[in-house]
Amino acid sequence: MVRFWLVAGMAALTACSPGEGATARAQVPDAPISDAPVRGEDGITRHPLSGLEVIDVVVVRDGQRLPFRVELAASEAAQARGLMFREELGDDEGMLFPSDPPQPRSFWMKNTPLSLDIIFIGTDGRISNIEADTVPYSLAPVRSVGFATAVLELRAGRAKELGIMPGDRVIWEIP
Repeated sequence: MVRFWLVAGMAALTACSPGEGATARAQVPDAPISDAPVRGEDGITRHPLSGLEVIDVVVVRDGQRLPFRVELAASEAAQARGLMFREELGDDEGMLFPSDPPQPRSFWMKNTPLSLDIIFIGTDGRISNIEADTVPYSLAPVRSVGFATAVLELRAGRAKELGIMPGDRVIWEIP
């Protein structure tokens, strides 16, 4: 009987111990949850809300480099969802919608509570047009001028704050 309780007690202790895969969050229940991108086991940095890969994008304005960490909406499903239902977007955050092949692009604000700056990037890698301060939840289309190789969404007003304008170069690399 003593042997049974000894084995049962050891099993209970083992079950309550954090294993090799346990995280600091699991070990410390009161640790804050971060909204910062997290590097996964696959080595890819992902956004904690969308799960999308996070990449670097740089807007070059009069020789000045303006860096952003953006979610990459690479799949059709990710592009369809975009920033819908999101209520916050940091100053240096955004979402990039690549187009391969380049094509005319049209966006709307359906189910999007945030006002955004929608930046269309032409086939030459330069901003062709910007739709600033979009209206949340609007179903009115917002269109590129000509073919777009990508679209960059930033929080509303950010392009104006930084002086981003049509003609500025946008640089990114898709892994």
